[in-house]
Amino acid sequence: MNRHKAREKAFQTLFQLDMNQDEISLAMEALKEEERKDVFLTMLIEGVITYKETIDSKIAGNLENWSLERIAAVERTILRLAVYELLYMEDIPPNVSINEAIELAHTFGDEQSGKFINGVLSKVIS
Repeated sequence: MNRHKAREKAFQTLFQLDMNQDEISLAMEALKEEERKDVFLTMLIEGVITYKETIDSKIAGNLENWSLERIAAVERTILRLAVYELLYMEDIPPNVSINEAIELAHTFGDEQSGKFINGVLSKVIS
């Protein structure tokens, strides 16, 4: 699986966890067997869950006139995924993480999602 597809699957799994408050084991079981074997996908999901408090704090500190709770679940999940990459995956250039997050926003969010995601992530890396 390429990294773009892995990010999409990670987004879907993390979104499900956020919406349903499922256990990670249940969410991972929903993945196909070959997807569970994908190291990058697993790293993204487990990393966001492990560092969720730190990630959420970083996001909240870079929001203007918003609170983390007010952000739609789609955008919140995309931001968590991207901020995890920015903070903990040094082998991925920041512009790649941001561009991938914007692509996810265009796929799963509304017409304003990409701009919002770009704005928040630009502040995170500055």
